[in-house]
Formats: sequence, structure tokens, C-alpha cells
Amino acid sequence: MEDTPMENGETNKDSEVAPALIAVHPTHSSVAVAVGSDLRVFDLLGGCAVSLVDDSGSSLHKDSIRAIRYGADGKLFVSAGDDKTVKIWSTESWRCITTVCSEKRVSAVAISSDGSYVCFADKFGVVWVVDVDVSDGNQASVNKKAAPLLSHYCSIITSLEFSPDGRFFVSADRDFKIRVTVFPNKPLDGAHEIQSFSLGHTEFVSCLAFVCTQECLQGFLVSGSGDSTVRLWDISSGSLLNTCDIREKAGLLESKGIEECYGAVTDLCTIPDSTLVAVAVQRQVPICWIFLQGIILLSCDLSAQTLHVAKVVSIEGDAFIPTSLGTSSSSGLLWMVTGASNLHDSQYPCVARVKVISGFKESTPDSVEHGSIVLKYNEIPGGEKLLEKLQGRVSFDENFFLTAAEALKTSMSNLLIKKQYSTEKREFRKRTRNDKKLKQ
Repeated sequence: MEDTPMENGETNKDSEVAPALIAVHPTHSSVAVAVGSDLRVFDLLGGCAVSLVDDSGSSLHKDSIRAIRYGADGKLFVSAGDDKTVKIWSTESWRCITTVCSEKRVSAVAISSDGSYVCFADKFGVVWVVDVDVSDGNQASVNKKAAPLLSHYCSIITSLEFSPDGRFFVSADRDFKIRVTVFPNKPLDGAHEIQSFSLGHTEFVSCLAFVCTQECLQGFLVSGSGDSTVRLWDISSGSLLNTCDIREKAGLLESKGIEECYGAVTDLCTIPDSTLVAVAVQRQVPICWIFLQGIILLSCDLSAQTLHVAKVVSIEGDAFIPTSLGTSSSSGLLWMVTGASNLHDSQYPCVARVKVISGFKESTPDSVEHGSIVLKYNEIPGGEKLLEKLQGRVSFDENFFLTAAEALKTSMSNLLIKKQYSTEKREFRKRTRNDKKLKQ
């Protein structure tokens, strides 16, 4: 992503910028946005903002939220991040029913298909699991103990997913690997059976999703990466079925006189009951970063096991670079958010912007080509009340989002691009490791 000196292996946590995140309830009853440590939820059915209740004795998140997720049935919602806490919420009362303390900062979360277990990954590459008891949604469980499930051995885990049938648990990391694990009957005892490894990406794997239909319930895995590709996998064997290079459609191959040009896939979202995959792309070149203002829609042919570009949905005249995508099984809408927190010298510390694209009830490429449009503010469900809650404000300075995009470039580089050190620096780090100090 960015040329950094070999000695710049260390990063300053104070300079880390957190991207805005979005999640949509499976039945489209609510929408959640996280910006920094601020968690915002809007009730689409009631047309009002949601007040979160946490009786655990602690405040809500104290540091940047890095992952949010609804359960498959919509009864649970999970938020986690840099404050080393995982909070599990009941979406019926929006009360925090469980708070889990992590040993390290949390990078990804997932909820089992039946809602019985919550899994989360920390920055040291360990995936933890905790059982969830929703029988008493009014009694908060504080500092519940999590058990180790599996490990990627010191590689930052970027994404976690359960297969649609609940049989497999998929984890991806910064070191280009995708691991498919058989989810055990007793996950608190650990997951020891590896089904397959899906190997082929040449840069960090940033996101995972499943494409499935009524005729193909097990579905296929799709993954996005910093290598400018979206790949289709058979998780049972780990075999690569197809690769779609998104650089041409993102305009990355049009830059003449530049030797290298990349487009990091930052998020994927599969459209329920269809074979469409929405792709958010950050476009960058060595000397500067330019961004695709919109998304790429891919169509997956499950019978031919191929991916191809169905449409590029651009947002003209708007400084909107999506940082996160979300959708539900009943709305036919794709939700997007952009924004960032922890921006130094900014008068807007936690501002986000929400956009919605319609036209996904029909799943054929032809209907998408002619039907998907960006909704105007007054056409978005929830209207101005929703925007005030999720964005923090309705009107804002356009330059803020351009500044946020530049800051996110640096943040993602620090997080996902593996740090490089000179020989001298590497030897010094070995000599000064904490475990070496203890032995001395």
C-alpha cells in the first residue's frame, strides 16, 4: 500500500484511525453504525434512535470499535475493538447481556448459526469462543471467561465467518491465508480438525463472505484481498475455483507511466437470495491514493463456478469512499458507510456518512444493470432521523471525508501490511524481547 522505511516497523497507537462500520439486521428492523468508540443504532420499525443499556458497571466502549455483527436470526448483536472488550447485546431490549474481556485488542467477530456461541479474534492471531445464554436478557454477565478455539500463530486475523450450514468456521489473516475449520460440537474444548486451507492470495486477506441460494445451501466462499482480486473457493477441498481481478473495472489499469497500481478490496457483502457480491475498493498507487467512489457488483455463476463484473455503481460528485457494507435478507437494499475517527486536528472527531443503494430484489445481472440506484436522503428508510443518529449530523464539510480517506490509507497500511525491518533492527528486536529479558 505505502512505501515505508525498513526501520518504520513500529507504529504509534495514538495515530491509528478507525474506519466507520455498518451492520444491518437480517430482517431489516434496525441498522447499526460504529465510528471510533461510538456505537449508534437506529430502529427502522419504530422510526427512532435506540438507547443502549449496559448494566455491567462499565461504560460503553472506551476505544475504537473494530468489529460489529448481527447474528443470523437477529437476536444477538456483538461489538468489539481496541478496548479489549467484547459486548454481546440482546436486540429485543438493546441491553448488554454479556461483557467479555480479551487479553489483546479484538480484530474480528462472528456468531454461530444457532446463536449459541460468539467467536472473536485478537491481534495475536488467537480465536476465542464464549457461550451465550439469552434465557435471561435482563441479567448482565460481567467479564465472562472465553476459551481459546484456534490460532493463526501471531498473524493478525482480519475476518471470521461461519458457513451457512454452520458446519465450518472460516478465518482469514494478514499473511494471505484462509483456514477452514470444522466447528466442533463442544467448541469450548477447542477446534482441532482443519478441513482445508484456501491459499492463493498474494496480499492480506481483508474480508470473507458466502454466496448461497435455495438450490445451493452450502454455498461457496468469496474472499477479498489487498492483491486487487476477489476469489471464489470450494471450502470442502480448499480449491480455488475462479479469480476476478477488479483493477480494470476500478480504473486502475488506465494509469499510464506508473509501474504498479493496486486496488485493495476492503469489504465484501453478498446480497441475500441472489448470486451478487458487492465489493468496496480502495484504489492506490505508489505516489498517491485515489479512490473508487462507489462499489463494484460481481455476479457469481454457481453452476459454472465463476465470478464476473455485473456493474460498477458510482456516486458522482460526492466524496464518498465506502469503508463498510451491509444488507438484509428482506429489503433489497445495500447500505454503505464512510468516515473515520481519531483524526488529529479535526473538528469532526466521529462523523460518518450513510448511503443506500436499491434495486437488488431481482438477482439477474440484467436487472441489476438497469435497476440499482443510489437513494436520495429523503428516500432512505428512517429519513432525516436516521441520518442524524447514524451520521452524527446531517450536513458536514466535504473536505472531512477526503481527509479521512487519506488517514485511513495510513491506518490500513499499519494494520494489514506486514512490517519490514533491516537486519540490524531485526536483531535488536530479538535481543530486547520481553521473554529474553526474563531469562537474563
